[in-house]
Amino acid sequence: MEMASDKNNTQNLHCKRGDDSCQFLSEIVELRKEVNSLTELVRTDALTGLYNFRFFNETISLEMERTRRGTQPLSMIILDIDHFKKFNDQWGHELGNQALVHIANLIKLTVRKLDFPCRFGGEEFVILLPNTDLRQAVNVADRLRETIASTPLENGDQPAISITASIGVDQFSAAHTETSEAFIHRVDSWLYKSKHNGRNLVSYPALNISEKLESVTLEEKNALFGILNDDN
Repeated sequence: MEMASDKNNTQNLHCKRGDDSCQFLSEIVELRKEVNSLTELVRTDALTGLYNFRFFNETISLEMERTRRGTQPLSMIILDIDHFKKFNDQWGHELGNQALVHIANLIKLTVRKLDFPCRFGGEEFVILLPNTDLRQAVNVADRLRETIASTPLENGDQPAISITASIGVDQFSAAHTETSEAFIHRVDSWLYKSKHNGRNLVSYPALNISEKLESVTLEEKNALFGILNDDN
């Protein structure tokens, strides 16, 4: 019996003997389905469908090592739902869970396929953005914050409930020597700055001119320098 190279495709199992059925083919198909299901359970948060904290811990180390060996930075976004304890106190934990799923779905719609959106714990979410500099990550975070603020949670026959989130953003580059814990702490400190400054904000380190120019197109650079030259 031969198996397809794609381990997730259970439909491509077949026997070398043509139409003759293999004695254990159906059992192998079922076992493969079970293995795939268990793999998803290990890496996925059951409530939101995002990657879970265990997967995040494994992935951040791999992505930081990839960044150290290459030239492209790794960025991280940490998001926390504002006043979530008050939300649960007022609306109950069942609607609180619906709010978490609601935010997770908005995150899925905002990030790219190459990004890793994870549930960090409680009402916190984290997104790893490979090959992404700070300016690009801030754009994603701003778009996500605006999407959350402008997309209230439906509440049956009752008025929809507005939700906001505070966000911190920072990047890791090949020049950094810190651990994953230190990188997380650095991004987390920007999250708390957003909370301290009034919530429903995105906070991040100041962007210098080189970081800005790294993220713009050649046409944008030419236009920028053309304006500067005209002023002179």
